[in-house]
Amino acid sequence: MVLSVAYLGRVGYHAGLELQARLVGLRKAGTIGDVLVMLEHPPVLTLGRAMGRKDGGREHVLLSDEALRECGVEVVETNRGGDVTYHGPGQLVGYPIFDLRGPLRAEGKRLGPVDFVRQMEEALIRTMADYGVAAMRVPGRTGVWTQPNGAVQEKKVAAIGIHVSAGITSHGFALNVTTDLKDFEWIVPCGIDDRAVTSLEMESQSADLGTDRALLTAAERVARQFGRVFHAQVLWVESLDELAPVDTEPQVKA
Repeated sequence: MVLSVAYLGRVGYHAGLELQARLVGLRKAGTIGDVLVMLEHPPVLTLGRAMGRKDGGREHVLLSDEALRECGVEVVETNRGGDVTYHGPGQLVGYPIFDLRGPLRAEGKRLGPVDFVRQMEEALIRTMADYGVAAMRVPGRTGVWTQPNGAVQEKKVAAIGIHVSAGITSHGFALNVTTDLKDFEWIVPCGIDDRAVTSLEMESQSADLGTDRALLTAAERVARQFGRVFHAQVLWVESLDELAPVDTEPQVKA
């Protein structure tokens, strides 16, 4: 399996939605193989489709519409799972466009949506380890969390929410790299009010996080771990026009 990966820099949220829709259509048609697009969004709040809820977590937005407009922040309803979350500068957002109907490489069985989320969590946990940060899952709470240390409770460093249509995934993960955590004060992140959020910058001493390439470096590490977890060859592409068709095995860049 070849996994095509692209890092696009900063992209508006609505443009990101349009991009996902186009890629999902191409994946459904079999024109392209699995793709992981990573990027950064301007500040935006997104609502999901939390189980049993119709408001997508709107009650967990703490600022008024007027206050949000003054901050230049839009609230966008989406079809992903989960509650309200924040996207903004310094956060690495990943959109995996995967066909879950293909085999799970290690075990020869098909992936379900929950299996897919757990594998994304695993890739992000391994990425955290690359930065020297111990991370884990928390039962009943999707995403990636730091491991507690003494009296310090676990903190959420990555949120995950996906949508699946005809076996094809969209939306994905949001990893706080150098994110300004004050922006999370606008919401109750993912509807969880008894735990804090954090970032790689807060938890790691890595010199990579103090450079202009912090997000790109994080994207490279995430891509490598996605390749390992999903047993795929990672092909970096400079443009989405270079995406690999499903029946080819292009050369992988070193």
